[in-house]
Amino acid sequence: MFKERLISGIILVIIAFVTLYMGGFVTLAVVAAISLIGVFELLRVIGVERSFLAVVIYTATIVYYLLLIVGLEKYTVPLALAALIALMSVYVFTFPRYEISAVAIAFFSFFYVTVMLSCIYRVRTLENGAYMVVLVFLSAWGNDTLAYCAGRLFGKHKMSPVLSPKKTVEGAVGGILGAGLLGAIYGVIAGRFIVSEANLVLVFALVCAIGGLISIIGDLGASAIKRNYEIKDYSNLIPGHGGILDRFDSIIFTAPIIYYLLVLVVGLS
Repeated sequence: MFKERLISGIILVIIAFVTLYMGGFVTLAVVAAISLIGVFELLRVIGVERSFLAVVIYTATIVYYLLLIVGLEKYTVPLALAALIALMSVYVFTFPRYEISAVAIAFFSFFYVTVMLSCIYRVRTLENGAYMVVLVFLSAWGNDTLAYCAGRLFGKHKMSPVLSPKKTVEGAVGGILGAGLLGAIYGVIAGRFIVSEANLVLVFALVCAIGGLISIIGDLGASAIKRNYEIKDYSNLIPGHGGILDRFDSIIFTAPIIYYLLVLVVGLS
């Protein structure tokens, strides 16, 4: 199991590196594919992954990424409204085939998976995006790894006993501080390649620490959904890791947070 997880993890890192390094259409296409798979996994939880509701969300996801590639992301809200109207049309004209909860989760999947994950691509399009997008993964996966280590060494107080019994307050604090430290180290390295008036060590440390904090919500949120529907993993797509949503649960939350921190606080464009 460990060997399988390690090998698939290495492959994931290589794919991520190549995808993010190339940027442009390649990054968008890979992120769009990941989003579509993630939407499929979430809709499969409620058994509508091959339904008319699913077709609406798959279509909305594809259209959304087409809008991004041509620079028309301002039409995201009209697209979301059109998707909601289409979902409700399916709901009423096929009644009572679907429950309203299925409609709500389908609509939720568009924002939770598609829009939030797309921020990986949006970070990549920022100034020095090839360096900035690393912060998304550094804060999420760095926090996850270091929180595990800190929890094993110092963990005494359960953070969420019912939802995730193994996670501790000490582990969470260690993960957040560790993510901040990784950000600072990365700031030293990136400073050799990025010309900026800002203190990159401080900026990257704060961004990664905040991203690490938010990633905890993403991780626990995905776990809560699985607990609600009594499943272990969203799929077995990635050997040893589960599905896309199992591996990218924290990324889903860190990507938009880091994007808006860089845009609204740091002032990148």
